Amino acid sequence: MKKRMIITLISVLLLAFGLAGCGKDIDDKSAEKTAVEIGLLKLTSSAPLFIALEKGFFEDEGLDAKAKWFEAAQPISVATAGGDVQVGATGITASLYNMVASGEKLVIVADKGREQEGYSSSALLVPNDSTVATIKDLKGKKIGITQTGSTYHYMVGRLLEVHGLTTDDVELVPLNSIPGLMETLESKQVDAILLNEPNVSRVVSEGYGKVISHVGEEIEYQTSGIFFSKDFAANTDAATKFLKAYAKATRYYYDAVLNKVDGEIVPGENYEEVVKIIAKYTDQEEELIKKGLPYMDRDGKLLASDIQTQIDWYTKHKLIDGSIDSAEIVNEELLDEALKQLGK
Repeated sequence: MKKRMIITLISVLLLAFGLAGCGKDIDDKSAEKTAVEIGLLKLTSSAPLFIALEKGFFEDEGLDAKAKWFEAAQPISVATAGGDVQVGATGITASLYNMVASGEKLVIVADKGREQEGYSSSALLVPNDSTVATIKDLKGKKIGITQTGSTYHYMVGRLLEVHGLTTDDVELVPLNSIPGLMETLESKQVDAILLNEPNVSRVVSEGYGKVISHVGEEIEYQTSGIFFSKDFAANTDAATKFLKAYAKATRYYYDAVLNKVDGEIVPGENYEEVVKIIAKYTDQEEELIKKGLPYMDRDGKLLASDIQTQIDWYTKHKLIDGSIDSAEIVNEELLDEALKQLGK
């Protein structure tokens, strides 16, 4: 009897320890997940982030990633620099560079969209019945942009310079929003506007505007990027895991919608799935999305040299207060390590 009681007691203790151990494993597994909040806009160029969220790529890396939606680019940069979000995904603007010049800290780590020859992304449009046929014809004309110091401002300025003009040769009209640009072109209050896809295709299909130049045919330009807060970048393990998931998603996106055969884009195996994911996260119609799928590097790599080109241009036009070296805000090492771990 005594022996049986001892065996029973030992069994109870072992069971108790086993359950405690299981509980600890569950807790540890939960604790391993690193919370990551991503500040972003509902734009097609955020497609890899949508894919990674939808298909669980972040979760596979032990990250509890969630989207935090914004209405404009600048607040995302501010939130990232301030640590309110760990990751920001938006356009690279003069305001971002000014934040860095004033002492705010963040790093640009990956591509989120660029202008590239052979891919439709952003373009200069004029009214359908305009006599303006080339960029040189815009001398003395009004050109609509979103805001002073915006990516739109930069693209117009660079395009003018390629054709021997400067922003002093035209009147730039800040219109604050993309719908504002489209409405102003339709009502012919400006002579031209800079616009992105899928809005370029929408204007052309509706018959009130025509393209005179695609930005990617004129310049290579790192339009937008993935930013990390200072603290998140310093957490190299979590930062690398994030970029590993992101690069997996950029490859998924590229192979689905950007792959070319004999110079022509050929929809990949996951084309329809990717379009549906983008539609879900942007609240846009699938057919409209198909007209303007932006270019990005298959591995998510930055066109890093262009960051200094941008800084120099904004500085020359007195849109940045202070001096910045691109090495202060570009970190390619984290993505390189992520790609090494991810493999081909």
